[in-house]
Amino acid sequence: MDKILFIIPPSIRFSDFIYPTTNARLKKRKGRLYGNVLADMPIGTMSLSSYIKKHLKVKTKLVDFNILINKVDDFKHVSFHDFFEDTLSKQIKYKPTVICISCLFSPAYQNLLTIAHVCKEIFPKAHILAGGALPTNNYRQIYAQSEDFTGLCYGEGEKPILGFLQAKDKTRFLAGHPSWITKNKIKAGKSFRFDFIENLDEIPFYDYGLCNVDDYSLSPAIIAYSAVKEKARNFHVMTSRGCNFHCTFCSSHTVHGRRLRYFSLERVRADLTRLVKKYHAHTLIFQDDHFLADKERALKIIAIVKELKVKAVFQNGLALYTLTRDVLEALKDAGVNHLVLAVESGSQRVLTQLMHKPLTLEMVKRVASDCRDLGIYTDANLIIGMPGETKKDISDARRFLKTLSINWYRISTATPLVGSDIYKLCLNRNYIDKNSFENCHYKKAVITTEDFTPEYIEEMQYFLNLELNFVENSDYRLGNYRDALDGFLNAIKAKPDHAIAFYCASRCYQKLGKTKQAQIYRKKAKEIINKSPFWKNYADKFKISI
Repeated sequence: MDKILFIIPPSIRFSDFIYPTTNARLKKRKGRLYGNVLADMPIGTMSLSSYIKKHLKVKTKLVDFNILINKVDDFKHVSFHDFFEDTLSKQIKYKPTVICISCLFSPAYQNLLTIAHVCKEIFPKAHILAGGALPTNNYRQIYAQSEDFTGLCYGEGEKPILGFLQAKDKTRFLAGHPSWITKNKIKAGKSFRFDFIENLDEIPFYDYGLCNVDDYSLSPAIIAYSAVKEKARNFHVMTSRGCNFHCTFCSSHTVHGRRLRYFSLERVRADLTRLVKKYHAHTLIFQDDHFLADKERALKIIAIVKELKVKAVFQNGLALYTLTRDVLEALKDAGVNHLVLAVESGSQRVLTQLMHKPLTLEMVKRVASDCRDLGIYTDANLIIGMPGETKKDISDARRFLKTLSINWYRISTATPLVGSDIYKLCLNRNYIDKNSFENCHYKKAVITTEDFTPEYIEEMQYFLNLELNFVENSDYRLGNYRDALDGFLNAIKAKPDHAIAFYCASRCYQKLGKTKQAQIYRKKAKEIINKSPFWKNYADKFKISI
C-alpha cells in the first residue's frame, strides 16, 4: 500500500518572515513581529487525496507549513531548512513511498526546492513529485536547480497522479504521459498538455479529514474579514474550475484552463449539506475563479446557502459586471453580508488597456452604491504598478476611489506571476529580472518601468492604504462610525503599533459619545507618533495634529 505525504510549502520567503516590511507584519504572542503568512485550506490537495482514495487503497497525510508557522509563538529555527527538517523528521512516523508537494505562489519557490531536498535526505527511497502553478510554469528553472524531483505535474493532478500510482513501470509511465514533466522530455523539446477531469462529479467529497479545520481560523485572510464575526469552523469550497477571463495579471488559467467546468448542482447541494450537518460548518469560503460565470447556476447555489442557514464568503472576488441588483439582493437574502469586489483599478485606461478587464468605472460605482444600500460590507481588491501604468493613472484612480462608498480596500502591488501575461511582458521589456518572481508578493514591488520604480509603487501602495482606509474612510465620511471603528480596531489587532488606526479610532469613539475611550486611543496614537519616525512621517503627510 502506498503511503502518500502531501506537503504545502510556506507561501513566504524566510527573510520576509523573519524581517517583515512594515506593511506585511503580524504580531506573535511573545511580542515579536513576523511576516504575514496566509493559510487557506488546500482544496487541490484535498481533491487529490479523495480522488486517489476512490481508486486505490492508500494512506495519506498532510503537512501544511503555512499552518505550522501560524501556530508558532516564537520561531527559533535559524532557517526554513532547519524548520522543515525538524518537522518532517519528528512528525512523520512512517516512511512515505510518494511525496507530493503543492506549490502555487512565487514566494514559495525556494521553499519548494528546500523541502524537496530535505525529503530526499530523510526519505531517500520516496518518489518526490510537485504540482501547482509554479511547477507548471517554471519547470525549466526547477530542474536546473534541483536533482530531487521524480516528476513535475503540468496543470491539474488527479488523473496524472493516479496513473503514476497505478503504473508498475513508473519511469516508463512518466515518459509517456503528456502531463508529466521530466528532464529528459525537456531536453527532447517535448510539449506538455492538460489531463483534466471533464466531469467534476467524478471527484469524491474533498478529503477535509486531512486538515485540522480549526487551524485555518488562524489565517490572517479570514481574520481580515471584519464583517465576518465568527472566525471558527470555516470551510473552503470550490464548485467549478476554469475562468474565461483574460486578466493579464492572473495565471490561474495555466492550471485550470479557460473553459469552465462545473460540479453538478445536485453534487454541490450534497457537499454543502454534508459540511453543515456533519462538519458543523459556520462559514463556507468559495474559491471559484469565476463563481458567477453561469448566473442561473450561481443563484441556485446561493439559494442552497440560504436554505442551509450558513454564512458564505467569496474570497477570490466576484466579477463586478455580473453583480446586478438582483444578484446582490439574492446574496443579501441568503445572509451574505460581506463581499470582496474585484475592482482592481480606479483608472479606466488601466482596466481596459492594461488589465483587459470587461469592467467600467460606472459599473464599479453602481455596485458599490447597491451594496451600501443593501447593507453588504464591501472589500475592494486593488492593484497598482501594472506595466504601462503611469503616475497620472494612479492619481486618476486615487481621485475616483475616494468618491466610492466601499468599506475597505485591499491594495496590492502588481505581481508578475509566472505564467501571467504581465510576466512575459515584463521579461520582454526588461522591467524585471528573470528571477524576480522569487522575490515578489502582493506587498513587494519588483517591476521597474519608464514611469516608476518599485520603491515608488510600494510607497504609493501604503499611502493609498492609509488614505482610502483610514484618513478618507467612507464609513466615517458617511456617518457610519460603528462600522468605521470595527475596521480600525481590526487593523490595530493585526498591527498593534498602527498610529493612524489609533487616531482614527479615537475620532470614532468621540463621534459615538465615548469620550474616555477616545482619549485613550488618541493618547496611544500620540505616543506612537512621537516615538516612530515612520508614523511621524505619515502623520505629517496627512496633516494629523494631536
